[in-house]
Amino acid sequence: MIKQMLLKDRILSDKERKNLGILEVIRKNGPISRTDISKITELNIVTVSNYVGHYIKEGLVVEGALDESTGGRKPVLIELNPKSGYVVGVGLNMLNMVGVLVDLEINVITEIKRERLPENSEDVINQMVDLAAEIIEKSEVDKAKIMGAGVGVPGIIDERGRTIRWPQSLGEKDISVCLSIKDTFEKRLKIPTFVENDANAAVLGEKWLGLDRDVKHLIYMFSGVGVGIIVNGEIYRGASGAAGELGISNPAASKEEIVAMTTNLGRWEMDIGMTKRAQELVSKGNASMLKDSAGGNPSKITFKHIVEAVKAKDPLAIKIVEECGYTLGKKIAFLVNFMNPEIVVIGGGIEDCGAPLLDSIKKAVKDWSVEEAASRTKIIPSAFGENAVALGVVGIVVREIFAQA
Repeated sequence: MIKQMLLKDRILSDKERKNLGILEVIRKNGPISRTDISKITELNIVTVSNYVGHYIKEGLVVEGALDESTGGRKPVLIELNPKSGYVVGVGLNMLNMVGVLVDLEINVITEIKRERLPENSEDVINQMVDLAAEIIEKSEVDKAKIMGAGVGVPGIIDERGRTIRWPQSLGEKDISVCLSIKDTFEKRLKIPTFVENDANAAVLGEKWLGLDRDVKHLIYMFSGVGVGIIVNGEIYRGASGAAGELGISNPAASKEEIVAMTTNLGRWEMDIGMTKRAQELVSKGNASMLKDSAGGNPSKITFKHIVEAVKAKDPLAIKIVEECGYTLGKKIAFLVNFMNPEIVVIGGGIEDCGAPLLDSIKKAVKDWSVEEAASRTKIIPSAFGENAVALGVVGIVVREIFAQA
């Protein structure tokens, strides 16, 4: 059983760094020889052989075929034994929650998606626990091999009790959930559980599972409200875990003042204001399929309707997405100037709007950030879409398993 301590909570020991480095190389490049592992990790061959020998005894890796030889004895290839353990991950998105059960190569064995409750509350946490339990039952894997669970939720996570505070947008009062997410999951599932902010989980998933290992500086724009940040290859959480909350708010300010700030410094809606803008324009008589999609009632237009209308090339929907995308791009331009990242990933659900959104963001970044930063920054959609948070949190747990190997 893995120790219930996240990598972020301590400085890795020399042994843990070597474990993590070697096993990540095997996972990404296996089958691979010990010699090639040594070259990639820059660890000497004796050290690599000793560590690999231990992993083989533990059943974490297996020896397989022989590699081509340039002379002498052919080297034996080794690869991860993915069925030696499993991890459960549950993540919240803008419209739903996603749960996965994966093996140690992050192959998805079971996946379930459910509509989430519209509000942020303890009921949402209980709904996530129910989903995790359902995944475990449906997967039919050996429960003794389930090594941990990861939970990705929005908000500021208290490091001690794993309770959360959900920052609300547009002048609404923040919601604090005193229920311990960690304790709730562990009591129900009987496995170690790790809790992470959704944007942090998503940015780690993109870095660890999708992008080149040499990418060191990365920003994940999680819809319009949160930012996952990787600096020098590691998640940046700040002094108290609150880094990445995009926008300022003052409970003493009027709602009118805060609404006026949203496109500049203020907090925003998850959909960067697209739904509200669509409701306003359609209610004023602007022609669009959005009205029919909402049953003739503009107030019932949802973000899902906007995505469908953009895919159908509805002119009004495209205009709304482009306008909101350009405004979001200004905020991203500020981050590009400030952080100078190699890559900015657009995710959390808004990337479903496709090229109209992405192109307008790119244009704003080009227009509003310094040339030296903008020219070196790639802006791309999330590789994992609505699965990004769930895969990100299982990645956190698997990395912990590797470090403690």
